[in-house]
Amino acid sequence: MDSSETDAPPAPATSPARASMHDVAALAGVSHMTVSRALNGYPNMRDETRRRVLDAVEQLNFTRSPIARALVTKRSMRIGVLLHGQVNHGPNTTLRAFERAARRHGYAVTSVSIDDDDQRPLDIGVMELVTQGVDAVGIIAMRPTSLARVRKYTVGLPVIVEMDEPQEGLLNAAYDQTQGTERAVEHLIGLGHRSIRHLAGPLDWHVAQARAAAWESTLARNGLPVVAPTEGDWSSDSGYAYARDADLGDATAIFVANDQMALGVLHGLHERGLRVPEDISVVGFDDVPESRHFSPPLTTVRQDFTELGELMLTDLLAALEGRPSPDHGLLESTLIVRESTAPASPRDR
Repeated sequence: MDSSETDAPPAPATSPARASMHDVAALAGVSHMTVSRALNGYPNMRDETRRRVLDAVEQLNFTRSPIARALVTKRSMRIGVLLHGQVNHGPNTTLRAFERAARRHGYAVTSVSIDDDDQRPLDIGVMELVTQGVDAVGIIAMRPTSLARVRKYTVGLPVIVEMDEPQEGLLNAAYDQTQGTERAVEHLIGLGHRSIRHLAGPLDWHVAQARAAAWESTLARNGLPVVAPTEGDWSSDSGYAYARDADLGDATAIFVANDQMALGVLHGLHERGLRVPEDISVVGFDDVPESRHFSPPLTTVRQDFTELGELMLTDLLAALEGRPSPDHGLLESTLIVRESTAPASPRDR
């Protein structure tokens, strides 16, 4: 047989060469360093320059090699995140936003969830992250009692905590819990409510402590009586049990520390024969996507957890790259007024 007719193995398909950072720089008309800064979120850059770089990245379908970048930066290109407590809307949304932002900057994220107050799982969780060689650590839904142990196991690493109070040696990013709570309580006071109860979250959580303290101080500042708050566990079941069984006395409004508990409160009040908002007003916190569909739709305090997750990642990257963290201050929440609040009846004012 003629050798020209033998079944020779097909030639391997040639794949297009992978675009490099230098290719991006050439297309955008900038330096290699400018491309690096644009991709790492460097703050002091003209918007037009950043746009040219990102357009070039998209046009070339450029992706940075984590291995190559790790060799250059001497980093693992991995960030650890510790998530306290049950995975509810706020912490879970913050984590997802943090992960998406990290991927855009070439980092992988390893997350560990701690489900209860036992200190052994906390130790194990932090050690699990650190022993994987993470470059930095983020703590979402922080318990103040955990701070000492976090410091112990993360020496030498940039650490950011979701707390609205500065912590020595740690970065922090958070919503201003006092500001958000004051808006909620002052809304009720403005409607003529003079007896406002509070269903708090677990009081070993920082946000629950901060909201309870702000509720109390706002009432005191307005010369209104303060009845000790009841402690829930963030779940709708605890809200239901509270509204069904608590001695509400002359209360005409309830400030609830999160929307999940507020959902249970609405259910419990209904079973008790109390109408919302005609007999009693209810305000929640967080503005979960379902809160607009509660019956009645819930007045609540909105926090943008996506913004928070992205901000936490930005601050960690700045620390990793030796840049000062942006001076963003605490984030401010927004009061969303819906149908679960109404003016107090004249006899209750």
